[in-house]
Amino acid sequence: VQLQASGGGLVQAGDSLTLSCASSGRTFSSYSMGWFRQAPGKEREFVARISWSGGIIDYADSVKGRFTISRDNAKNTMYLQMNSLKPEDTAVYYCAGRPGVPSRVVNEYAYWGQGTQVTVSS
Repeated sequence: VQLQASGGGLVQAGDSLTLSCASSGRTFSSYSMGWFRQAPGKEREFVARISWSGGIIDYADSVKGRFTISRDNAKNTMYLQMNSLKPEDTAVYYCAGRPGVPSRVVNEYAYWGQGTQVTVSS
């Protein structure tokens, strides 16, 4: 499974942004997916996860109520709608995939996209 994240950019606090994660593999629809982010000098952290069917969705407390994860299996694409962005959301955002149930743990994902930079100015 090859993943490619896109949609990052420079925005102001309070703005919205939508990230996409496109997969070239035929197994995308059977994989659980997740979004993670890594700020400079910090470890990569969990943002959101979604099961293959969309039946399981989960968010980090820091983004709950502001971010929405979704997927379109027909398009082999996952999304992260980010609203009310804050400067502390600034990071490189990565999408990841794994077979089985979705996870919050970085090391449990086998497939990773290259990351897309999100910068939120105050």
